[in-house]
Amino acid sequence: MQNNGLPPAPPGRKVGLLGGSFDPPHEGHVHITLEALKRFGLDEVWWLVSPHNPLKAHGPAPLVKRMEAAREIMRHPRVRVLDFEARAGSRYTARTLNILLRIRPRVRFVWLMGADNLAGFHRWENWRWIMENVPIGVIARPGDRISARFSPAARRYRAFRLPAEKARLLPVRRPPAWCFLNIPMLGISSTQLRAAGGWGGRHAASSRLPDGRECA
Repeated sequence: MQNNGLPPAPPGRKVGLLGGSFDPPHEGHVHITLEALKRFGLDEVWWLVSPHNPLKAHGPAPLVKRMEAAREIMRHPRVRVLDFEARAGSRYTARTLNILLRIRPRVRFVWLMGADNLAGFHRWENWRWIMENVPIGVIARPGDRISARFSPAARRYRAFRLPAEKARLLPVRRPPAWCFLNIPMLGISSTQLRAAGGWGGRHAASSRLPDGRECA
C-alpha cells in the first residue's frame, strides 16, 4: 500500500494498537496508553484515529481536527497518532488488522481495548478472526469489569487468558491470547466532554463504532 502513513517498525517490535474516533481525545486515553506501554511491555503504541462512521446520522468532528487534538494531548516519544484507517479505506477492526498484518508481518501487534469493548466484542465484525490472529490487551474501566469477564468472548476464549502477572508476555504469545488488566482509571469520557461543550462537530449519542469499537 502506497503512502500508508505508518512509522518504521523493525521485525519483532512490540506495538500496541488503540483504535477509536478520539472525539475528543482526553487524559483517559493518555492514561491507558501509558499503562499499556508499561504493563504489556510494549515498545510503542499507535493511536488509530478512525474516519467517519457512515452508519451514524451525525458523524464525529473532522478527522484533521481530531488528529491535531490527539497529537497535542499525547506527547510521548513512543506513541504515534495515525490516520491509517482513512488511508486504507477501513472502518472495521478486522479489516484494519488484516491489512496491518500483511504490511508488517513481523511486527508483534497487540490490540488494546477497554473492558466495555470486551463485553460487546461478540458483536464486532469477524470478532473470532481478530481474537485468533492478534493478541488482545483488555484494560478494565469503571463499571465494566463484571460484564466483560462474563461476556461471550471471555467465556469462549477463557482457556487462552493470560494472568495479569504475566501481562508482559502477551506481545510474544501466539494468538489466541488475551490479558485482562485492572488499573486505576480516570473518570472521564469523550461523551462527557462533548456533552459539556467546547468540542466542535455534530455528534451521535452513542459512543461506539458499528463493529462495537469504542469511539471515546
